[in-house]
Amino acid sequence: MIDVRLEAYKIVHKVLEKNVFSDKLLTQMAKRLKAADSDANLLYMLVKGVIKMHHNLDCIARQYTEPKRFNNTPQKFKLLLYMGLYQMKYCDGIPDHAAINETVALAKKLFGTNIANFINAILRSYQRNPEITFPEDKGENLACRYSFDSHIIADWLEYWGEENTEKLCKYYNEVPRLNIRVNTLATDRQRLIDYFERRDILVEESTSSENMLVTDMVQEVLNDIAFQEGYFSIQDASAALVVELMQPEMNESILDLFAAPGGKATYISELMGNSGELIAVDKFPNKVKRIKQAMERLKINNAQLISSDAFTYGPVAPAFDKVLLDVPCSGWGVFQKKAELRWQLNQDIPKLIKLQEHALKLGASFTKLGGFLIYSTCTLNKKENEIQIEKFLAKNKNFKLIPASKYIDKEFTGNGYLKTLPFVHNMDGAFAAKLQKSE
Repeated sequence: MIDVRLEAYKIVHKVLEKNVFSDKLLTQMAKRLKAADSDANLLYMLVKGVIKMHHNLDCIARQYTEPKRFNNTPQKFKLLLYMGLYQMKYCDGIPDHAAINETVALAKKLFGTNIANFINAILRSYQRNPEITFPEDKGENLACRYSFDSHIIADWLEYWGEENTEKLCKYYNEVPRLNIRVNTLATDRQRLIDYFERRDILVEESTSSENMLVTDMVQEVLNDIAFQEGYFSIQDASAALVVELMQPEMNESILDLFAAPGGKATYISELMGNSGELIAVDKFPNKVKRIKQAMERLKINNAQLISSDAFTYGPVAPAFDKVLLDVPCSGWGVFQKKAELRWQLNQDIPKLIKLQEHALKLGASFTKLGGFLIYSTCTLNKKENEIQIEKFLAKNKNFKLIPASKYIDKEFTGNGYLKTLPFVHNMDGAFAAKLQKSE
């Protein structure tokens, strides 16, 4: 048997120390666990939970030890505390005594008796008295209670105020539902609903798009043969709305310059009915390979996949009916699914903004007269969204903003843009602008 808690600890340590994402590591380990008849669900729960809540768990742990000693405690020891506290506070199915004993045993195995005793003392102190006092300052209070960086909370308070910031924090700490996008090349929504019903899989129609479904039965859907046979994809409704704002049409020529992970590219091809031409560009060959696999699974044959840096792709010519720029961004809109992004504060926002400006200039040069340039992000940061587009339009008088409400339900729009807010729309946060180049 594989020690699941040990493997969870290794993954959490790697994610938080090296700023990598957990999904690939989890997938690799889950295969080993299943082969060894070990609990892959416990692995996922511990890894995702501790990564997401580790600032909250740190705030708790500090209250049961001397401040100077805790500050001088290496992170690799603190992570064991976080794992133990997470099981005690958030895992109803794990008794406190089991959480404590397993964590202490792991600490002893990894670091010896002294560290095991230190962790045992804190966990048992919390067990005896689990009442926590959080900071009085509202920003610090929200950061500690819901486990976010205080700098992000400060921005959110400025954007949305106290009540809505707390709603956003709560949403991001909920277990995400699964969004299913119907492959319209293979079936339609009602037929897929009927299929799932015969399989005793409960799905609901999405209110955002006629091609989307929502479910809580995640593993049942992901393991169903219909996925491998290409009848549906997994994509958040907010990302699907970006493509629906674009309005891909039959026989158009479309360029997707930052195509990975490929969900938007495949949806573009589906809405084009496998006609015309889609050129999907991404700089990472392994990601292009995964997009190719998705295209094959969905029976898409109108796409040309190119492994190239978007900024060196060429020749540059105003040849495309539509150009999609789903640019690199700070990812504020996807904190529910990608908890690691909460802590990757090494991101250089000014550098990202410069890259986005460069991408807009490049995308504009590929857009033909009368064509459309679609700029999108998965962030809620106005500096990367509205302000970015306002600056572009001020410098490029031959482009104009086309109101998003012409193409998608106005519920998901604001000031001419596609804008989804997680605590309002129950989906990831997204932003998109549709710009037309003058004839």
